[in-house]
Amino acid sequence: MEQALEKATFGAGCFWGVEARFQQVPGVTETAVGYEGGAQENPTYQDVCTDRTGHAEVVEVTFDPRKVSYSALLDLFFELHDPTQVNRQGPDWGTQYRTVVFFHSPQQESAATEAIARLNASGRYLRPIATQVVPAMTFWRAEEYHQRYLEKRGAVSCRI
Repeated sequence: MEQALEKATFGAGCFWGVEARFQQVPGVTETAVGYEGGAQENPTYQDVCTDRTGHAEVVEVTFDPRKVSYSALLDLFFELHDPTQVNRQGPDWGTQYRTVVFFHSPQQESAATEAIARLNASGRYLRPIATQVVPAMTFWRAEEYHQRYLEKRGAVSCRI
């Protein structure tokens, strides 16, 4: 019996650079950028940028757990941003840039909370981890011009 692909959803600030990095991971079969965690139905980028919808900019990652573990994806997520910043990353600020893990199973929830506990205990950061760990909600796919944004422009990362 073939094991099914799984989803992971991460908010780590601006979604362009986060998506580009997850695309490079062997075992990741697909990525999409979008919005999650807010109240408004079918939000647009302009809606989310008002900081009034409650959505976070996120990357939804589809992966093959036989080739890459959820824990490995979590490790990369924490490396890609400053998880101690509240509602901001670099020059971007607002709740849409919050650090958040939207979990799709009890196992993902446990893995995320354990990773945060390990990072807090490690002394790596001067402040506590601010990453929220919340159940996955409706993922609203961002407009097509945001998908693989950096790749379309010949860039590999964002400047922060």
